Amino acid sequence: MSGRVAPDAVVDSVAAFERARAEMQRQKRIQALIFAVVFLVCLVTAVIVGQFDVMTLIDGLPRTTDYVRKLVPVLRWETLGADVAEWYWNIGKWLTLLVETLLMAFFATLLGTIGALLLSFAASSNLTPGYWIYFATRRFLEIARSVPDLVYALVFVFAWGLGPLAGILALTIHTMGASGKLFAEVNENVDPNPIEGVRAAGANWVKMIRFAVIPQVLPVFASYTLWRFEINVRTAAVLGFVGAGGIGYELYTNIRLNYYEDVSAILLIIVATVVLVDIGCEEIRHRMIGKESLR
Repeated sequence: MSGRVAPDAVVDSVAAFERARAEMQRQKRIQALIFAVVFLVCLVTAVIVGQFDVMTLIDGLPRTTDYVRKLVPVLRWETLGADVAEWYWNIGKWLTLLVETLLMAFFATLLGTIGALLLSFAASSNLTPGYWIYFATRRFLEIARSVPDLVYALVFVFAWGLGPLAGILALTIHTMGASGKLFAEVNENVDPNPIEGVRAAGANWVKMIRFAVIPQVLPVFASYTLWRFEINVRTAAVLGFVGAGGIGYELYTNIRLNYYEDVSAILLIIVATVVLVDIGCEEIRHRMIGKESLR
């Protein structure tokens, strides 16, 4: 009798497993179908709302190339030095404004990162002192990063006038919101064992953060901060369009006045600066993690 029970139990177990497996596959197929339908609806809606049309793109290409052609200065090999000197006739002013842009990005990244660092612990579900503190901090960070930098800059230009202060404040708030979210997500993935050990030793919340959390997250925080600095350098150049300081206002003025060669000269300066900043930040990140440079 017992010899016949075991095979029956095995058959029942296998059948139950197959039923569960079939149900799981059915649920996956339904989820995949729902995702595909939602994706296609969003795609079609985006095409309609965005008025995306291949023929319109093709028709606009000649005008785009015409504008780019106007940006290219006349450079002759026989008089190359004189032509480049004429092209960059205002290089002194442009470099001064570029330095202002870099300092705006640096100072805003510093202030925003400090704010993000302080708020990230309260915005982490595994570290927050209480739910309402967590909820309020998360909502504040969402508001800080949801409003575009240009909107902040416009408000601050209205409040404090034209100049780099408005740009620094706008970048600071946006950096705080964006980096705060990233920092909080890093905090939520830390190893809980050091935290439990420090708590068991009688440490308070501040000491727990200082000795159990920060040593784990500091390298990632530093990497995110360097990445944010790269973003802020590019954004600081754009904020000048609304009078928030830096080289962007000079670029915007030349675009409005159709000074094409000056526009291309300033654009090349900005592109070269962003490339150098990116290379420098990449080198710093590699040194931090002990990785040899590819160069």
